[in-house]
Amino acid sequence: MTCSILVGGAWGDEGKGKCITYLCDNDKPNIIARAGVGPNAGHSVEFNGEKYGLRLTPSGFVHTDAKLMIGAGVLVNPDVLFNEFENLKKYNIKERMCIDPRCAIITEDHMKRDKASEHLSKKIGSTGSGCGPANSDRVLRTVGLAKDVPELEEYLTDVSVACNEAIDNGEEVFIEGSQGFALSLYYGSYPYVTSKDTTASTFAADVGVGPTKVDEVITVFKSYISRVGEGPFPTEMTQEEAESKGLEEYGVVTGRRRRIGYFDMELAKESCRINGATQIALTCVDKLFDCARVQDYGQLSAETKAFIEDIQTETGVPVTIISTGPDLKDTIDLRKELL
Repeated sequence: MTCSILVGGAWGDEGKGKCITYLCDNDKPNIIARAGVGPNAGHSVEFNGEKYGLRLTPSGFVHTDAKLMIGAGVLVNPDVLFNEFENLKKYNIKERMCIDPRCAIITEDHMKRDKASEHLSKKIGSTGSGCGPANSDRVLRTVGLAKDVPELEEYLTDVSVACNEAIDNGEEVFIEGSQGFALSLYYGSYPYVTSKDTTASTFAADVGVGPTKVDEVITVFKSYISRVGEGPFPTEMTQEEAESKGLEEYGVVTGRRRRIGYFDMELAKESCRINGATQIALTCVDKLFDCARVQDYGQLSAETKAFIEDIQTETGVPVTIISTGPDLKDTIDLRKELL
C-alpha cells in the first residue's frame, strides 16, 4: 500500500478531478485527503453520467468506502462545505467527512475584502472566494479556526494522526492537491499566483504527512495548457485559434473563460523537478489527437505516441495515466508496466 500525492502541473485546470476520480475508484484508498488552498479551486468530476463541481470535498468521494479528510493547511468556508454535503447526499459525504480542527475559516469579511481589493480582483484576477485575505489573517495569527466553529464540531478529527496511523498500518492514503504548480506563491508567476505554495511538499504538510511517508507524486498535465486570470503565459494562442481547435473552456468556480496555450515543455520539466514527480498523468489527449475513448495504448496513433514519448524523454518521468475522454473508462493505465 502507498501514500500518493496528486498535484497539478501548470496553472490549474489540468483535469485533476478526472484523474483523482479514476485513481480512487480504481485503487480504493482508505483515506482521501484534500490539500491545497481552499474553495478558490474547483474540481470537475463526472461519474455515472452525472457531473459535479467541487470546491472542498475531495474529488475521490466516488469511492464510498473511503474516509474523506480536509487537512489543517486548507481554508474552509462552512457554507461551501454544507452545500456540497447537500448536493452529494447520496454519497454520504457528511457521514464520511473529517476536518482538521486547525483549518482556518473563511468568513464573509474575507470574501468582501477579496472582492473589494482592486489589486486582487483586477490585477491578480482573484476568484473572490476570500482565500487571500483569510491566508493573510492566518499569517497575522488573527484568523478563526475550525475548532472554534460549533457547526463543525462533529466533523473535527486530527487529520495528521489519522493519515499517519493509516500509512503505518499498511493502508492506502491518497492526498489530492488543488490549484496548480505554476500558481505557487513561491515558484509560480508571481505576483499572479495564489496565496500559498502549491507543490507536493506543501500538500504533504497540509495534511501532516512527512516526506519520508510519501511513495508516489503524480503530476497532472493537460495536453495543452489553460489559465484563468491574469499573468504571463509564454505559449498562449489567440482565442480565435483556440476556438478553431475546439479548445474553448470556462473555469469551474468563476465561470470565466480560460486562456489557452500550447503544451509548455520547459514548465513541465520545472514542475516535475520541484514536485519530485514519479509519474505523469496526461489528460485531454483526445482534444488534440483523434483518440477519443481509446483505452489501449497500442491503438494510439504514431503522432500521439510521439507526443507522449517526448514528454517522458524531456521530463525523465514516465507517463502512466492517459485520459482520452471525460468518462472514467476513457483511460489508459500503464502503471502495471512499471512494476
